[in-house]
Amino acid sequence: MLNNISKNIIIIRGGGDIATGVVQKFHRAGFFVLILETKEPTAIRRSVALCEAVYDETTQVEDITCKRVWENDGQKFRRKNEPDTCLIDDLNACWKERIVPLLIDPNGESIKMIKPAAVVDAILAKRNTGTNRSMAIITIALGPGFYAGRDVDAVIETMRGHDLGKVILDGYATANTGIPGELAGESSRRVLYTSEKGTILHIKQIGDIVEQGDAIFKINDKEVFAPMKGLLRGLIRNGIEVRKGMKIADIDPRTDVNWRTISDKARSIGGATLEAYFMLRNVQKT
Repeated sequence: MLNNISKNIIIIRGGGDIATGVVQKFHRAGFFVLILETKEPTAIRRSVALCEAVYDETTQVEDITCKRVWENDGQKFRRKNEPDTCLIDDLNACWKERIVPLLIDPNGESIKMIKPAAVVDAILAKRNTGTNRSMAIITIALGPGFYAGRDVDAVIETMRGHDLGKVILDGYATANTGIPGELAGESSRRVLYTSEKGTILHIKQIGDIVEQGDAIFKINDKEVFAPMKGLLRGLIRNGIEVRKGMKIADIDPRTDVNWRTISDKARSIGGATLEAYFMLRNVQKT
């Protein structure tokens, strides 16, 4: 039963690299964390994104093991490709082993059933895709698209710079500029987007050092080349169908960066989200 632990259940909507930083903070703080994801997540920094469990069933990022347990097939929740079983039993089994369960539930239909202590929108869609204050006692959202105090209880600033990780209790985070944050003097050149719809085929792999002009991947048999030298820190999953204008690769000019660990940005946002939760919980007690 969830009744005895519901006050310590945190639901994170999204399992990308930034969301993984949030998951780690709550997980280490002793909460029972559940990730809700889509059927085909399109994370770029897959080496540090727990949403990869959607495809691989289990995945490991630093000290966190994540396991895909169930999916919503549009009518009810069930184990992937298996007969009906008890969702609650599967969640409890994961939490008992200190494993973070992942549920394929893009619309958040499980939230009402589970009644978590908090819901965190870490989808980073730059807009509100449905998260609202009625979902839980405490609601927190990352980045632009949410008005703190109206849509959710708190918003976390995700823009690199002086205010990164700021807890906002009234108003919006900085609007999306469409320009990637600067790393070692590079900004726009370090992120690659698709110029057409198609299927991606890898040539290079995450962790490779690429030179300017190196072919990184193909879309519809057309090679796409690195615009600069750097570490290939992110690359969308091989064989994924991509749409035009979609972010698909990330090159870090700092070639000595550890691409296997959670980033400084994700840790900052994760810590701020945990801070916001305790701030809001303490306000409720006064």
